[in-house]
Amino acid sequence: MITNPLAIISIVLATILLVPMICRKIRIPSIVGFILVGILVGPFGFNLLASSTSIQALGKIGMLYIMLQAGIEVDVNDFRQQRTRAVIFGIYSFIVPFGLGFLTSLLLGFNGTTSALMGAMYGSHTLMTYPIVSRYGVQKNAAVNIAVGGTMLSITLALLVLAFVKSKLNDSETVNAWLLMGKIILTLVMITIVFPWLAQRFFKRWSDATSGFLIVMTLMVISAFMAEWAGLEGILGAFMCGVAMNKLVPNLSPVMQRINFVGNNLFVPLFLMGVGMMIDISLLWSGWTTIIIAVVMIATKLAGKWLAAWLAQISFRLQGVERQLIFGLTHATAAGTLAIVTIGFEIGIFDAEILNAAVLMILVLCTSASFATEYAAKQLSLQESARLEADKTDDSWLMMTVAENRHYELRELSELSELHEPDFTNESDWTEARKLVNNQSKAAIIYHPAQPINTISRILVAVPRYAEKEHDFISCFGLIRRLSSQIGAKVIFFTNEDTQKALQAFCRRKGKYLRASYREMEDWEDVLMMAKQMDKDDMIVMINARPSTPSFNPLFEQVPDMLARFFADHSYMVVYPEQETGNAVPDLLTGDTTQASKTWSIVSAIKTTLLHWLETIQKQ
Repeated sequence: MITNPLAIISIVLATILLVPMICRKIRIPSIVGFILVGILVGPFGFNLLASSTSIQALGKIGMLYIMLQAGIEVDVNDFRQQRTRAVIFGIYSFIVPFGLGFLTSLLLGFNGTTSALMGAMYGSHTLMTYPIVSRYGVQKNAAVNIAVGGTMLSITLALLVLAFVKSKLNDSETVNAWLLMGKIILTLVMITIVFPWLAQRFFKRWSDATSGFLIVMTLMVISAFMAEWAGLEGILGAFMCGVAMNKLVPNLSPVMQRINFVGNNLFVPLFLMGVGMMIDISLLWSGWTTIIIAVVMIATKLAGKWLAAWLAQISFRLQGVERQLIFGLTHATAAGTLAIVTIGFEIGIFDAEILNAAVLMILVLCTSASFATEYAAKQLSLQESARLEADKTDDSWLMMTVAENRHYELRELSELSELHEPDFTNESDWTEARKLVNNQSKAAIIYHPAQPINTISRILVAVPRYAEKEHDFISCFGLIRRLSSQIGAKVIFFTNEDTQKALQAFCRRKGKYLRASYREMEDWEDVLMMAKQMDKDDMIVMINARPSTPSFNPLFEQVPDMLARFFADHSYMVVYPEQETGNAVPDLLTGDTTQASKTWSIVSAIKTTLLHWLETIQKQ
């Protein structure tokens, strides 16, 4: 056995480097490769490495990281739309395997208590193969959101069964039921309310990616610790932390890039190697009892999770490949099974044969889940890449700031909005900025960042009359939809009744769902009503237009003054849709629409100034 720390680190790093390369060459998932290497170098293989405390600690962080990543990468808008389905699937995913497991355990001769605990072990699952889904870029698929949402419910139900069994064996725990409930409530409040509040203030003060990575990982570990302190499991706390951090850590942000890099290249491989080091392959020829139990456990788990995925397909009208993706994600088992079988062994419900059979089950199911998830994710990725997305634009965008150079913030906004290689510039004043916009046809954004974009809680969008008739307005809508999805911000549209109907149609499109609310705004001069409804973490978006386009309004000339007077302390964007040509486009779509006269514009400007003056007097 190797005991030199440098030699151990060398073996671990070489494994992390070489295993993915070899697995790609022989076309097997790298998850399987890391588990097999763990078997070979572990105490039951060539005994090169001992399962040291440091490896176990880093491996446990890897297990927590997988659950954190699943929570962070959930598409908030799609998850809200799928939450009912996720709850239903969570019930399917626990009840069906639990029922089958209880029956098969009774047939094997186990008593009711043991059978119930084994059923809970079948009902739980770990999202071990989620990194495969993330790698193929299909994490926003409805099937993934259903599987991820159902995971939390199935794990919770399994842990409740474990707690119930433990309380039956130890009557003293019933006396402390109220204390346990208090711990659970405190944990939930801390993870879902206090930690996001702390993280938001941290990001406002330290917006660099390294500090963001450290605060997220720190809160993940603390959440896991508090969950275990409350009698739950650390993986549940990590998943809840991921959901709570969702809007603060956009998937395309520099913070998420660091989380993915460190987790996928260090923590997860160590966790998988740790699982492999637990597997004693000598059990395969030491006797038939362990093998028989393992075969029954594997068959029961596979049957139960496949039936749950099939019920989800029938209930929610999913494709066959989506059913397979759900099955691949939810039949892998590690964290929940290890927790239940270890505690069951410690309190005397499980014997050594069940413990060893469970570890063998982990190896087989992690392997089969890797292949199933890889195949389904690849098929879905091919489907989605072949499907043209109307608002996934590769149009040419111009991004700029006025009177300040914010190149980093512009680039961050373009990445979160998934814009295709935009041009960046900085103009000295609004006159020069508008002149630049009007002299070219590409879509444009003038951006003023007053706070880190991941701390924005709501996006207030002012949409002028006839904006939906603008050429390529769908790209502007797509910009808002993708940004909202990335930062988890709610969207409120301020517009007139006719344009609101068009926006509602855009929001309901299959695969492009956006949960938004609406406020009535008949005329552009009413845009200042937004100022009365703003909170401190809101961002303002004003959809403008160039002269001689369908939605152009002379009052757009007042936008710089409005922003300076009423919205200077908030982040804001002024967005111009793309024009068909670089020249003025005749208003052919709204020939019955008369643009405001210059005299009317002057009167409106005076009216706005007087209203602002009266409001100032009233405040004094």
